[in-house]
Amino acid sequence: MRHALIMAGGAGTRLWPLSRRSKPKQLLRLFDNASLLQHARRRLEGLFPPENIWVITSAAQLDRVRNELPDLPRENLIGEPMGRDTANAIGLAAHLLSRRNPDCTMAVFTADHIIRPHDAFQAAIQTALDAADAHPQALITFGLRPSAPHTGYGYVHRGAALGPGVFAVAEFREKPTRETAESFLRSGEYYWNSGMFVWRTATILEELHRCLPQNNLILQELAESWKRVAGSEVAARAFEQLTKISIDFAVLEKSSNALVVEMNCEWQDLGSWTSVAAAQGSDAGGNVVLAPQTLLVDANDNIVVSESDRLLVLLGVSDLVVVQSGDATLVCHKSQEQRLREMVKLREERFGQRFE
Repeated sequence: MRHALIMAGGAGTRLWPLSRRSKPKQLLRLFDNASLLQHARRRLEGLFPPENIWVITSAAQLDRVRNELPDLPRENLIGEPMGRDTANAIGLAAHLLSRRNPDCTMAVFTADHIIRPHDAFQAAIQTALDAADAHPQALITFGLRPSAPHTGYGYVHRGAALGPGVFAVAEFREKPTRETAESFLRSGEYYWNSGMFVWRTATILEELHRCLPQNNLILQELAESWKRVAGSEVAARAFEQLTKISIDFAVLEKSSNALVVEMNCEWQDLGSWTSVAAAQGSDAGGNVVLAPQTLLVDANDNIVVSESDRLLVLLGVSDLVVVQSGDATLVCHKSQEQRLREMVKLREERFGQRFE
């Protein structure tokens, strides 16, 4: 039996002010009038039946997720009391899934990426699912051929071929320097690590027991009583005890049995406004406009986003990010975009939760 887990718990602070606590990144409708979460669900159509698709998100977002994905069983929607990174999200889901179906394969997907084309994505998933059957002790990640020497992504060094599109992992490398990333690109042996995985549920639970035993014990006990304690103070206190860590650091980088499946897709991690713009078309002046009412005069290479019919005018400016949403407007130079997390922290210090 094969199941899919969509991780949809990110806050998306670098897409503020459109992304807020009440409407996180995965619920934004940035493409084709569908949320990123709905796009993630649609990519799985035909691979997994609805009853075998799970979503893990924050407990505060459960009702919104139910509205976004009404075809999924309510019991397949898991609400974390607080975010404790991907190792714990995956661990809790794996324990819950194992209680329903101990002998199954688990595929893990993200809800904040744009991946195209659909058929190439599904072909890679099918390859990984088959590889998990052939190598039941393996932890499988997906690698995307880098199109640029990006220093903000993790990389996977491809080892020996085990089959068409399936390779052993020689090593994982996190966020290299520019010079190192350029050497990775030249070698042709490195992939961007997609943050999506396939493995036997029993295998990932064994690895969590080996690599993160205390967390794994807490998650196991929580799963055993989940129907009774979900959304309660008991669950919150249990999560407070968990070490916050990613599945990559906690497990994959310690494994001697990691595999990588090549995914020949266009892949965009929507972690910034420039990455959102890269997945869109631009006008003759290089402007990317996601707003109903704009006037751009002698304006070039800007990103303009708005949810309202309020007119936005850009006159004689270039390389700006302008985002208007509700009670807040962001204006920043593209070169300063990576400081948005710093800005959000400053905003909280001055205004508290008013503009959250």
